[in-house]
Amino acid sequence: MFNRSALVLLLLTSILAAQRRVDPKNTYVRVICVVPHIGSGTAADPRRPQYAPAPVTAPNQPLPAIIGYTHQISDDGKYALVEYVARDMSAFQAILNDKTITVFIKGKDKKTDIEAALKKYKKDFDLDKFGLVMP
Repeated sequence: MFNRSALVLLLLTSILAAQRRVDPKNTYVRVICVVPHIGSGTAADPRRPQYAPAPVTAPNQPLPAIIGYTHQISDDGKYALVEYVARDMSAFQAILNDKTITVFIKGKDKKTDIEAALKKYKKDFDLDKFGLVMP
């Protein structure tokens, strides 16, 4: 009886240990887009991608719906190639409604389509080297 119980326990442990964790670059909901690079470059108006959330500075300030982003500047400096991260799709409503920008939903749109579109703005763009690791 002991051997059978030990065998079952060993089998269950090996099955649980075999499960892969999700790559942190694929957690939460993410969109990749090309947006204007805005701001005058001053402390009051820093250069940043359009739709980038403002930093939380006050303790009682509400947290932004977009919880993180990473970006690269286009070759001409006018645009930002951005990956925005949020807990749910509703955070991207303004971005998805803006018909003047190129938007891709990570996990839905094909990698080849995303890279082809973004290489028009940054010739050496590589989706495998782009992304934000979220805890």
